[in-house]
Amino acid sequence: MIELRKVYLDHSATTPVRPEVAELVREYMTRCFGNPSSVHSFGREAKAGLTKAREQAAGAIGAHTEEIIFTSGGTEADNLALRGAAYAYANKGKHLITSAVEHHAVLDTCKELEKEGYSLTVLPVDEYGLIRMNDLRRAITPETILISVMHVNNEVGTIEPIEEIGALAKERGILFHTDAVQSLGKIPIDVKKMNIDLLSASGHKIYGPKGTGFLYAKRGIKLHPLVFGGGQERKLRPGTENLPGIVGLGLAAALAVREMDMETARLQKLRDYMIKEILEKINDVQLNGHPDIRVSSNVNISFKYVEGESLLLSLDMKGIAASSGSACTSGSLDPSHVLTAMGICHEVAHGSVRMTLGHDNTEEDIKYVLEALPPIVDRLRAMSPLYQQNRKECAGCTLKK
Repeated sequence: MIELRKVYLDHSATTPVRPEVAELVREYMTRCFGNPSSVHSFGREAKAGLTKAREQAAGAIGAHTEEIIFTSGGTEADNLALRGAAYAYANKGKHLITSAVEHHAVLDTCKELEKEGYSLTVLPVDEYGLIRMNDLRRAITPETILISVMHVNNEVGTIEPIEEIGALAKERGILFHTDAVQSLGKIPIDVKKMNIDLLSASGHKIYGPKGTGFLYAKRGIKLHPLVFGGGQERKLRPGTENLPGIVGLGLAAALAVREMDMETARLQKLRDYMIKEILEKINDVQLNGHPDIRVSSNVNISFKYVEGESLLLSLDMKGIAASSGSACTSGSLDPSHVLTAMGICHEVAHGSVRMTLGHDNTEEDIKYVLEALPPIVDRLRAMSPLYQQNRKECAGCTLKK
């Protein structure tokens, strides 16, 4: 019998707040509680914390401090980038380009803009979730004002060719936005070198507080505000700043970048070991996403003939927290839009599980998961009355042996 232990493998969903970050947040909730807009000593102390956090966020991506706009998270940053730019540059054109594997914060915002009269091109991806640069080149028209392609895919961990996209966008005079929620602190980001005009980031993916994030907006980029009522954040995000959250975000970003190389190497070893053992020990499985061009923390596996939600619940009973690559856990019968865009059939997509590694994970954790997983898969497959039938029906789908 496997001794029960707690293993958290859902770091792409959220991360625990680092102790030193939590302590700083507490300090700014109790001792440094002033309003940064106030002119007295309490306000000046608060303003100093805000300024330092802005410097830390800018330093994490190679930006200038005045290019950082604090938000409530990645979703708000995506909305401000896309809507703000679309409204501000509508006189130049009303065509937007994005990819089929974007986070819904981008896809749904683009679809709303489409309802408002903007035209939208959604780029397909290959079997690994990568866009094709030739597809992007063909999609550009004289009306194109904005390209939005994420840096790292949140489900399968594939790293998109951001530097190539940025160079093409600059050459054509088009704004380029990237959702970097899953890449900040995991792989290097240099907004100048990558020719990124707009970038979204989130605090709770990098061991910072929830409800925090920022938008990088390059100097000279015009944005139309979505909220009105104050002069904070260049009048683009008015309202008294969430100072405790912001200082926590700043420190978390600085620590993530400082430790990135060492942590990436450590997690990559655990990731590769985990993938190798799963593919060797369990039949009829496939790795989703690019085998090499992927972030070090992501393991997304499809277990054929297994329903993802049942697998997640079984893992949870063993103390293992992961997430599903399908949308079934949200009450939908539709599989992941990312996996289907990659050409994976619905039956296989429904059996996908995302396991994402983080600071606290050890080799012992991975060994525990590898011991618990095979019997769970065997039990679930044995319970399925459609097991043999599905083997025949899925024979023609994109399952990679």
